[in-house]
Amino acid sequence: MQLQFAMDTLTTEDALDLAGKAAPYVDVIELGTPLIKSAGLSAITAIKQAHPDKTVFADLKTMDAGELEAGIAFDAGADLVTVLGVAGDSTIAGAVKAAEAHGKGVVVDLIGVEDKAARAKEVVALGATFVEMHAGLDEQAEEGFTFETLLHDGEASGVPFSVAGGITTDTIAAVQASGARIAVAGSAIYSADDVAAAAKALRDAITEQSAV
Repeated sequence: MQLQFAMDTLTTEDALDLAGKAAPYVDVIELGTPLIKSAGLSAITAIKQAHPDKTVFADLKTMDAGELEAGIAFDAGADLVTVLGVAGDSTIAGAVKAAEAHGKGVVVDLIGVEDKAARAKEVVALGATFVEMHAGLDEQAEEGFTFETLLHDGEASGVPFSVAGGITTDTIAAVQASGARIAVAGSAIYSADDVAAAAKALRDAITEQSAV
């Protein structure tokens, strides 16, 4: 299982600093939606130039104009972009068309989708590389939210998936056991006093689980 670091900082400078500390321990570096909205596409280019050996993930959360938005992100250096699962099929198909033209990939973010397992099957059939079983910060704060629901939806989907939604060293073993191809950690890394140590702890937890 790969480890993805989601950075929700607001400046390119902060993102470069965080990525530099976490990079030795992560496989995928994600520019969060707030970062891209705040700093623009140039932040994608800066991260890719600083870490050409890493997969750079641009969390666009595209809802319309899939081919256009994906295309400009790929041109900026992104390897993967997100389209929302609640978007229309034509929007997802448009992003996939751009990905194919660039030799890149599309991830469909299932945040806000009621039946995640069913929609996951549909979007992979449209050409998505994989889906993200995602509970956003607002949903995580809602009464009744359970992390286990994301894992169940991923397993039930039968397609390649990642998991994002408050992953920590306490929960990452369960993510790996669910069959997820990527665990997405955000605040567990960027809010830590020692970013490198936090990323390493998650990497070590994956390694330990793999050895079991």
